Amino acid sequence: MVRQTTGQITRLGTLKTLIQRFAFLSLIALTFALMLIGKADTVLVERARVAITDAVVPILRILSEPANAVASAISNFRELAAIREQNSTLREDNERLLQWQAIAQRLEAENRSLKALLALAPEPTAAFVSARVVGDTGGAFAQSVIVTAGANEGVGKGDVVMTGEGLVGRVLQSGSRSSRVLLITDINSRIPVVVGDAANRAILVGDNGLRPRLLYTGAKTIVTPGDKVMTSGDAEAFPPGLPVGRVARVQDGVITVEPYVSRDKLQHVRIVDYGLTGILNTDTPPQPAPAPPAPPPAAAIPAEPTVAQPTVTDP
Repeated sequence: MVRQTTGQITRLGTLKTLIQRFAFLSLIALTFALMLIGKADTVLVERARVAITDAVVPILRILSEPANAVASAISNFRELAAIREQNSTLREDNERLLQWQAIAQRLEAENRSLKALLALAPEPTAAFVSARVVGDTGGAFAQSVIVTAGANEGVGKGDVVMTGEGLVGRVLQSGSRSSRVLLITDINSRIPVVVGDAANRAILVGDNGLRPRLLYTGAKTIVTPGDKVMTSGDAEAFPPGLPVGRVARVQDGVITVEPYVSRDKLQHVRIVDYGLTGILNTDTPPQPAPAPPAPPPAAAIPAEPTVAQPTVTDP
């Protein structure tokens, strides 16, 4: 009995050694055989591939479920940590906004009281219409665009043109269904502005380039890059407080401004009528002034009667 067991173990060991020795060669031979079969009968190989795939897919699905469950659990833990952090941040922002809300309400009440005390006349409500930019006539000598809104939509000469970022320009010509907008970079553009927190007054002058310049800032005015530029409201051409851009460069007395709105990105604009009279409508020729009334005719003065002089003769 012991001899039989020993002989079986010896045979199994020999078989295992042979399998290990010829396993690599067997796999190579099997690979070549599969390649030959695939070349000889592609339909059979395709069917066998589909059958093997259908048989293996359920097994792979079962094996992938634990991995998917673990990945989902890890993702949930990460999202939970992110939600907690976001919740904490939102609570801090909410508290800060509540403080600002209280300050804003107090300032609003104070502003209302001061307006009532000064008997300040309320500003007129601005009317606006949105339009799409359909043409860019900009070049070396002009900077203007054409929009799809005109007199039929209530657009008139001098109306302010803006986007969500800032000031674009003003309406130069208004037709029935379209209008031409003069950009702030045009060489004919002159806009009264204020610069920086000190609200130093200046004139924004276009030069047909990408960055208009600031003129008439004053000898003692300090302007630094990054200062905000807004309309001042002088001459009633533009209302005060419209954002224009930021100071980009100050060098050798030349101050350039980077506008908030780029002409290359203009697609839709908002045309606003603030009811200002600073831009005069010169489409119709001025009427001549009436002539002053003629003075009344002078009263006729009667002629003095002539008296006959006596003739003296010598005796």
